[in-house]
Amino acid sequence: MIEKSLLEEIHTFFPKEEVDVRTYAPLKLAYLGDAVFEILIRTLIIESLGGPVKNLHKAASGLVNAGAQAKLMMAIVEDLTEEELAAYRHGRNAKTSSVAKHADIHDYRNATGLEALFGYLYLTGNTKRAIELLKLAMDKTGMEVSHGRKEK
Repeated sequence: MIEKSLLEEIHTFFPKEEVDVRTYAPLKLAYLGDAVFEILIRTLIIESLGGPVKNLHKAASGLVNAGAQAKLMMAIVEDLTEEELAAYRHGRNAKTSSVAKHADIHDYRNATGLEALFGYLYLTGNTKRAIELLKLAMDKTGMEVSHGRKEK
């Protein structure tokens, strides 16, 4: 039996009309992509680290922040398809009303682009590709889940 994706399961219980994902506002894609990115990182962390939750949170914070996300994004930008690049640029170029207090504006925009890309991949049923891109980015940057922002 083939298992349904999470998105397919959601739509089984909460049916909706077909919508072209490319019509979603970029910040909405980033909003969802932030959660997708976080769930991937938290899953990897909980599977590789022990100890109290505060340690898990600290490890996640090393990767789920604008600086780290921007670095991951820059590592894979050349590996994106045209469609993925369009989703990233759509998010990166979105007008935001604020910037995270510890983030450089360029990092923040690139991180928003990464989140929009992950939101786009999730909504198009391509979570496997999101995982592949995360792995590629982590390999290229030397970032590790178990040690947060350890770099080459």
